[in-house]
Amino acid sequence: MQLRYSFRLYPTVGQQEALTKAFGCARVVFNDAPRARRDARENNLPYLSDRELSQRLTEAKKTPERAWLAEVSSVVLQQALADLNTAYRNFFNSAAGERKGAKVAPPTFRSRKDNQQTVRFTRNARFTITASRKLRLPKIGEVPVRWSRELPSEPSSVTVIKDAAGRYFASFVLQTEDQLLPAVESEVGIDLGLSAFAVLSNGKVIESPKFLRHAEHKWRKLQKSLSRKKKGSKNRNKARVKVARAHATVSNTRKDWAHKQSTIIIRENQAVYVEDLCVKGLARTRLAKSVHDAGWGLFTTMLQEKAARRGRHFGKIDRFFPSSQLCSVCGVIDGKKPLHVRAWTCRCGATHDRDLNAAKNILAAGQADRPTPVELVSDSTSVERPAVKQEPAGSAA
Repeated sequence: MQLRYSFRLYPTVGQQEALTKAFGCARVVFNDAPRARRDARENNLPYLSDRELSQRLTEAKKTPERAWLAEVSSVVLQQALADLNTAYRNFFNSAAGERKGAKVAPPTFRSRKDNQQTVRFTRNARFTITASRKLRLPKIGEVPVRWSRELPSEPSSVTVIKDAAGRYFASFVLQTEDQLLPAVESEVGIDLGLSAFAVLSNGKVIESPKFLRHAEHKWRKLQKSLSRKKKGSKNRNKARVKVARAHATVSNTRKDWAHKQSTIIIRENQAVYVEDLCVKGLARTRLAKSVHDAGWGLFTTMLQEKAARRGRHFGKIDRFFPSSQLCSVCGVIDGKKPLHVRAWTCRCGATHDRDLNAAKNILAAGQADRPTPVELVSDSTSVERPAVKQEPAGSAA
């Protein structure tokens, strides 16, 4: 499995200038290619292939107008073209219906004002980690790194990132082996919400940290200060960096919290089931700020990735499954209930907490949909056969 390991970089002033030059050259190469293809289309010329774009880049470095492209590593420029070609392939596959998920737009031009600037170095660039634990990059030098942990294997590439807050990071891509956890018997269903971040079918409740809500007062003051600064001034840029750092703090805190909670759940359970929520749709409602603050998509993605690495099972339940309407005791669908109804009593006499009942139903639905090994009479080998999900009793009522 391929993983990314990110570490903070602390380049010197000279190295920052060299990185800025690399960012700019990669951006120019990325923007030149769509223009060349657009000009070819307007002049009724054949579509420029990836190889032809690469050849044009080599020729451009020999011209006086683009001679400064040779001042940075050629790998950085080639990787910028590779990113563009990947963006075009994703767009074409999406338009042809060969790519799952939301429709992908065609690649747009990059700007020096983008929130994030990146360059990538592959093995061809011969980047190395020195004996003094610094990252040596071609035509940039040895950049100090704050190592928070050891790399488990040799990285295949490294991406240098500068974020909106002016911080630098090195993101290493490397191949690792799955680290399987000992098998356990417990399985859990998770109902995600806003009043409580998650309610587990075993009765555990994870309270919502509400990082954004707690930071709003500070954000408001910083944003007001930014709005009062003159556009283009140095003071405005300083205020902009303060706002970006405040946003980065909330984002990093939320991500760290989600990592810890997802790790605990994966370690304690052999199988984890969640609802396939339409986060984009919920983010268009009046609860948009709370939905974004919760970070359900980030959390479920972490659960899925960690389950794959640790040998656990992860399943998603259809978003239209009536988990909040179904009685987990008798299976009767009791109808829709407004959000303010947090507890209800079924016809069978069972009293349910809304979220806990939904988590139990999610667990039952996930276990019913999960393929189960069935032993064949004529053969000792087992085959995977999906279990048939029974209709809840009294659903026609």
